[in-house]
Amino acid sequence: MDVEILARIQFAFTIAFHYIYPPLSIGLGLILVIMEGMYLKTGKKIFEHATRFWIRIFALIFGIGVATGIIMEFEFGTNWATYSKYVGDIFGSALAAEGIFAFALESGFLGILIFGWNRVSPIVHFISTILVFFGSLFSAVWIVVANSWQQTPAGFHIVGEGMNARAEITDFWAMVFNPSSVDRLLHVWIAAILAGAFMVLSVNAWYILKKKHLDIAKPSFKIALVVATIFSLLQLVTGHHSSKGVAKYQPAKLAAMEGHYDSSAKADMFLLGYVDAKKQKAKGLFIPGGLSFLVYGNFDEPVKGLNAFKPDERPSQVNAVFQFYHMMVACGMIMILLSLIGTFLWWKKKLFDKNWLLIVFVWSVLLPQIANQAGWFTAEMGRQPWVVYGLLRTSDALSKSVTANQVVFSLILFTIVYIVLFALFLFLLNKKITQGPVDYESKELIDEGSKRDNPIMSH
Repeated sequence: MDVEILARIQFAFTIAFHYIYPPLSIGLGLILVIMEGMYLKTGKKIFEHATRFWIRIFALIFGIGVATGIIMEFEFGTNWATYSKYVGDIFGSALAAEGIFAFALESGFLGILIFGWNRVSPIVHFISTILVFFGSLFSAVWIVVANSWQQTPAGFHIVGEGMNARAEITDFWAMVFNPSSVDRLLHVWIAAILAGAFMVLSVNAWYILKKKHLDIAKPSFKIALVVATIFSLLQLVTGHHSSKGVAKYQPAKLAAMEGHYDSSAKADMFLLGYVDAKKQKAKGLFIPGGLSFLVYGNFDEPVKGLNAFKPDERPSQVNAVFQFYHMMVACGMIMILLSLIGTFLWWKKKLFDKNWLLIVFVWSVLLPQIANQAGWFTAEMGRQPWVVYGLLRTSDALSKSVTANQVVFSLILFTIVYIVLFALFLFLLNKKITQGPVDYESKELIDEGSKRDNPIMSH
């Protein structure tokens, strides 16, 4: 197999696996801030126990996330040396900022968050929880800025020529606030918050179905439902703004997202379907002129199609981009529907009376994960054949000395290690969820306000 394809598969695999965890950290961080804030405001122990329980889950996710994130930085040098040389000044600045301003903040206060109960005052612990959450948000800022610069480069100039060419920053803030960074950052933040909210909904829906820890599970479910409802609706707004930015700065990507080829025709918005690349036409269930309306506010306005670009300057896997994009949108709409149904039943005081809905919420933890993965694959595959849009092709970004056998060997090793890590993560996560919340004064399980007889360790 071609070295470029193998290197892309390896990076896609490692980043997809890593990206399971950072969104959960961000989303759970917000939930922790809300729960601990409720504890400080009301003094109710149920919020303290809920906070402590989810801190244990947060610590597990944070640890796995750090372990899986380190590998990607080495891949820049091993498989993508030309890319690293070309964007090193820019990408390196963003990664350095992430380490200095974000990771240091998050990891520095994580110790107080985990071990600070009864060692620092409640206010100091609450501030630490807020700072850990902010650290996770700032971490996303610099990663998204670096990636957004590749999508819409700004604030730089090119030094050197040919193989010695590299991009240098001329305006740091223009680089940070490049044309797509703010829209993409908001979209990523909200997607991450939804990942955390639906994880809390899933676990507590399971507790409620099993009639376990009801005094903690029901309030926790309601908190997560409020977060899920608000942010799933906000995601519609950020998604719309992001798509308008794609239409302006990456029209080939937008055309691939809807399988639109003819620049002289209005663009339909598909609900589901597929792209026939040979016939250069998308088929399926669609809203006539829907994409034209979203972009221009006019159902009949033509949208620039794929035929306006040379074949080697547009995504080659149009159907894949189309499918990933619609997978992301479908998951987003299902999350909105579930959140609104739950909110309506809460208003009718029947929220916990529908077992079928609770079962759906148990499995709903998969929705934001699928949406996040599909969204990133849409963004990255839709950018092809460019690794830096309009400037550096993916085929030119490869290391010149790396061989296919080397990439295959390392990919196999990564796969084995990641399978072991994922199995360990699921085992420990299941163990903590099965144990459930703990009364930290007596170190006993809490079940519907009563205490069981078997003590367990809190951490």
